[in-house]
Amino acid sequence: MRLRVEFTTEPFDLDEAPAHAVVAREVVEAAELDAVDVGPFGNTAQGGADAVLTAVDALLRKALEAGATRVSLQVNVVEEGEA
Repeated sequence: MRLRVEFTTEPFDLDEAPAHAVVAREVVEAAELDAVDVGPFGNTAQGGADAVLTAVDALLRKALEAGATRVSLQVNVVEEGEA
């Protein structure tokens, strides 16, 4: 099974990326995922179920430890070959 996760961390800071946002992005960029898209208002990552779920666990833990007061995420099952 393949999964796609979309997530944001809060509080927002439009002038400089807060530590919790940087940590969350570093987690997904270092994970064994097939696709990662990092943006100022949301991030998307895709890969096998085990890799995505492992990355989600780590990003939740590390973002909260780094000061996030809210993490919003959505996980979807994607068809093979779907981008």
